[in-house]
Amino acid sequence: MKKAILFIIVCSITSLVYAQKADTTIVFKKLVHDFGSIDRVFEKVEFSFEFTNKGDYAVTIQDVTKSCGCTGLSWTKEPVEPGKTGYVKVAYSPSAITAFNKSVNVKFAGGKPEVIVLRIQGNVI
Repeated sequence: MKKAILFIIVCSITSLVYAQKADTTIVFKKLVHDFGSIDRVFEKVEFSFEFTNKGDYAVTIQDVTKSCGCTGLSWTKEPVEPGKTGYVKVAYSPSAITAFNKSVNVKFAGGKPEVIVLRIQGNVI
């Protein structure tokens, strides 16, 4: 009987902890940005993906990874409080005349979803 009560208490506490973390929601204004046609003569193009913390707890960008060395990254380093906004800035430096479609993985600490994939695309002329 004591084991059953202990099991119920542990499950209840675990459920409360996970329920609190599930309240945090990260919402990006855009997940894909199309640069359209860009001239290869330009050294680079940039776009800033903005997100809002719609949850009840602060979130932090833990890591940002890119699919190509031709992209540069910067992002909000400090925790983003509930109701506040942050950003992930992606820069693309064209090296050849071709269409491109690159991804950026954003990993959050304290947020849901934990990983969000952003995309940039366009056509270098």
